[in-house]
Amino acid sequence: LYVSPLKALGNDIRRNLTEPLQELTARLKVEGEPDRLIRAESRTGDTPQSARRRMQRSPPEILITTPETLNIMLTSKSGRRLLTGLRCVILDEVHAVASGKRGVHLITAVERLTMLSGESQRIALSATVRPLDRMARWVGGFAPEGHSADPSYRPRPVAIVASDSPKKYRLEVALPAQEADHEQREPDAFWTSFGGQLRRSIAGNRSTLIFGNARRSVEKITRFINEAAPDRLAYSHHGALSREIRTVVERRLKNGELKAIVATSSLELGIDVGAIDEVVMVQTPPSVASTLQRLGRSGHGVGETSRGRLMPLLGRDLLEAAVVARCVIDGEIEELKPVAGPLDVLAQVMLSMIVADDWRSDELFAEIRCSDPYHHLPRRHFDLVLQMLAGRYSNSRIRSLRPLVSIDAVDQTIRARPGVERLIYLSGGTIPDRGYFQLRIDGSGALLGELDEEFVWERSVGDTFTLGVQTWRVEKITHNDVLVSPANAQSAMAPFWRADELDRSSFVSERIADLLEELEDRLDDDDLALELEKSHHLRQSAGAALILSLI
Repeated sequence: LYVSPLKALGNDIRRNLTEPLQELTARLKVEGEPDRLIRAESRTGDTPQSARRRMQRSPPEILITTPETLNIMLTSKSGRRLLTGLRCVILDEVHAVASGKRGVHLITAVERLTMLSGESQRIALSATVRPLDRMARWVGGFAPEGHSADPSYRPRPVAIVASDSPKKYRLEVALPAQEADHEQREPDAFWTSFGGQLRRSIAGNRSTLIFGNARRSVEKITRFINEAAPDRLAYSHHGALSREIRTVVERRLKNGELKAIVATSSLELGIDVGAIDEVVMVQTPPSVASTLQRLGRSGHGVGETSRGRLMPLLGRDLLEAAVVARCVIDGEIEELKPVAGPLDVLAQVMLSMIVADDWRSDELFAEIRCSDPYHHLPRRHFDLVLQMLAGRYSNSRIRSLRPLVSIDAVDQTIRARPGVERLIYLSGGTIPDRGYFQLRIDGSGALLGELDEEFVWERSVGDTFTLGVQTWRVEKITHNDVLVSPANAQSAMAPFWRADELDRSSFVSERIADLLEELEDRLDDDDLALELEKSHHLRQSAGAALILSLI
């Protein structure tokens, strides 16, 4: 079982497995084992029903899924039948989920697999994870011993495999080329000049991957790169574009048909887009780990040097770029701190387990404590969540607090009430529902992507905007969809998505404070603050020059 935090990464893994698995199957036939097939199949929310039925009849040797789909499969009888007989569970890009509630959702599901298949090998993969011993304990969990109602536990033994050869980086901090007085410039003069600077970088490489921190900035950067180019040099890539569009963009870059992609973190996690000559990060990523992930897309082979540039656009962003660049050079990275005992996720996990089987409360509590996030869960917290699921607060005005399970007062057996499994199927998981509108082509209904509801509320029929290097005209707005048609408008705004705001990590913030203390003795504090506020005067700033000299 291979579990990926991104559906796109899982699909990419399946595609990359196809050719070697076909070769293995052909070799087995030559060796006299014609009936042995080795297949890799994906099971996600996008998998059609016909493919799901085929997997039930003939389970694949390698099953690829996501944390959310894994939990749904563990809830259903057909899904659990598919997950029996596991020998190995691979958790890829584990750093992307381990420090959040999504990681709790994942690792409790992995623990539940032990009830179906017994102990199996667990392999967690990441290029940016620290500390290793803490993450090893998180992945391994605890094996119960003794009576199920009052068990003792032992940590599962976990081997840590880490390369001792240092990764080579060639990282540059580059300022925008134009620094004229912003009051004397045209409104888009800076972005026009900056787009030209990026075009020159793209021209010097076979393939370039440009990262932005938000979807709107990605759309804006793509627009100004392509604005003065005879052909489209770059395409945008982010989560608000449909899966089909993203797949085409990835394939075109990999095949050499496209010179550059401008992406958010949607291409941060190892999706195969071929060899990348250079990574350009417009504005500093929110963490050192994110910077390393993005930088590592270049020079992806063993022993190769990863080449990239940090391009701060604002004065204060230059401080972050200096700090992050120094951390990359010194090999420092944020510590992952797994979430301990979140009760909202506990309610989901308990309900999913009760839907699948009847439980006694002591046995359910003992089983939940096998996973690292809930190993030290107080029994009182468990009982309160169980009482909530049983309807303790059902007389409130919150409809979702209605009774979902029933508890036998005599033998303490817990059973799910009829129809409760629909809650797991329709609203399970920890990824928030952003309330996005579906963006579709008027007439065909083909899905283009998603738009933020606030952006849609401010639009009217006839308005134009750019998305995915194309300008679109709004034709109709329904309660759920925005129907558009291609437009020829030369200038149109890029959409915004309110969920895009990113905060930098506390690790980076502490390092910035250290850098400011170092600068305090060299430059007057008020002068530094003033200069860093002047976003279009970086090159003339003594503070900027001093910061760059310290990198």
